[in-house]
Amino acid sequence: MCARRFLIIVFVLTLVVVAAGFALFQWGGDVLLKSATPKGHFEAARAGDDPDYSKAESWLARPGMANNPSHWLPDGVLSATTGQAAIFFIHPTSYLATDRWNAPLRPDATTEFRTRLFVQSQASVFNSAGEVWAPRYRQAAYGAFLLKSGDAQQALDLAFKDVSAAFDRFLAEAGDKPIILAAHSQGALHLTRLLAERKVQLRDRLVAAYVVGWPVSTTADLTNLGFPACTSPGQIGCVLSWMSFAEPANADLILGEWSTTKGANGRQRRPEDVLCVNPLTVSAGGSAPPNANPGTLVPSRTFTSASLQSGKVGARCDHGLLIVNGEIPQLGPYVLPGNNYHVYDYALFWGAIRSDAERRLGAWPR
Repeated sequence: MCARRFLIIVFVLTLVVVAAGFALFQWGGDVLLKSATPKGHFEAARAGDDPDYSKAESWLARPGMANNPSHWLPDGVLSATTGQAAIFFIHPTSYLATDRWNAPLRPDATTEFRTRLFVQSQASVFNSAGEVWAPRYRQAAYGAFLLKSGDAQQALDLAFKDVSAAFDRFLAEAGDKPIILAAHSQGALHLTRLLAERKVQLRDRLVAAYVVGWPVSTTADLTNLGFPACTSPGQIGCVLSWMSFAEPANADLILGEWSTTKGANGRQRRPEDVLCVNPLTVSAGGSAPPNANPGTLVPSRTFTSASLQSGKVGARCDHGLLIVNGEIPQLGPYVLPGNNYHVYDYALFWGAIRSDAERRLGAWPR
């Protein structure tokens, strides 16, 4: 996929993520509920047959695939997959329709375009550490995050069923390579469940898990995932998580309803316990000035390419949120309510995330 198509992301993908993210984090409002909730009740059959992950067509990215979106790189960044890790990436919500609770594996052309752009803009950050595997899955429609209902839970369970099956295939084909896990938004929600259920299989295999754009409780979730938060550069077998905001930050739309739910270990989630690992300091609760940022992913004025701009965006962890500061480049006009930079969780720190994955893989015992 060419670079020009990639940076239509600024007008198309960011709008998509905003719509999905707003629905994901708003959790209410009569107008929103009516416009976003899928019609009718959950029916697994409407999403089509289970995917067969032995077939290339069930993957958005995997080794040996032609036109692999995870191979994309910004201008000036040298290509080359030099690392030996196997990377499993779960994409965020890209299905905005309300005709069913789960997207089919082969959705409409617009959803397909959005989905590939997610893989291209986010999963590509890891391509120097190894080959990326990104499954197609019957993602829950964004309206599934609006309601606490049987229909919504069944939709999320179906999506996770696909993710779990894809992970089985990934493990079978990855051999004994060290593993990097990464995701964003809905994908990060599924990744927390995957970590909790597969921690035994991942023990002595996990380089790091990037659980981005979804709140993780240090007391109610992290303790059941089997891996600690990353607290230092080069640490392996740990979890990174952040949600990006500018000041004045208001996370009520995210954490209000979330804090009424119970975590993976059955304990109540609390806003004060949200995990924040600063991707610039790669430590929990860290703070870094803009000159510590090696590169924010910024589109050109014509949206035909992207480049990395260093030294523009700093960040600090504050009450579980990653607060950005500095001269934030024009990434696009879409910022969620509360100065939430959810759309740009990866773009803001693209260069730092890439370096972090390389550094952690370099610390892996040979």
